Amino acid sequence: MNSTFYPEFWESRYQEGTDRWDIGKAAPALVNFLNSPQAPTMGKTLVIGCGRGYDALLFAEKGHEVVAVDFAPSAIAQAKELAQQAHLSVEFIQEDIFTLPKYYQNCFDYIIEHTCFCTLPPEKRTSYLDLVISLLKPKGELIGVFFTHNREGGPPYGIQPSEIKELFNPKFEIINLVSVENSIPSRQGEEHFGHFRIKQGI
Repeated sequence: MNSTFYPEFWESRYQEGTDRWDIGKAAPALVNFLNSPQAPTMGKTLVIGCGRGYDALLFAEKGHEVVAVDFAPSAIAQAKELAQQAHLSVEFIQEDIFTLPKYYQNCFDYIIEHTCFCTLPPEKRTSYLDLVISLLKPKGELIGVFFTHNREGGPPYGIQPSEIKELFNPKFEIINLVSVENSIPSRQGEEHFGHFRIKQGI
């Protein structure tokens, strides 16, 4: 099985300081979105693959009730420290997103994606989508940043905007899918912001 499916892989990256996906702050595209007229109303929000919790803290600061999950113990421990320092309430969980307790099913208004989807090889994308649908309330929303580079292999595994539309369209309304204008320099031209809502009846 792919080593990225195990928490030890991600924990070692944090321990070795090779966690290059960590930009030390919330995703600029998410910051822009929450400061825009399109910002979602406050709700119960799940951040998957939360890392050190920057995006989780961003949504908590805006008044959302936030649960955040990550594989790596070090990431969760540091996220809890950052939340304490910021005097923000976030429920951080060290867990595999695919084995979250059943009481989280149909629990969330929003799921936040930043550096989780890109860790999964293409053959796991349908499972990811099914998971998201199972965790969201009816007509719940997925909000996130997707890596749209065209390099082979991964992680991070890239996906093209046309592939995102093909993947999401059967079960999600695509509210927005646009190139990110304010990516960090190393990701310029390689990120898209996506906002999706579960279609009625799904």
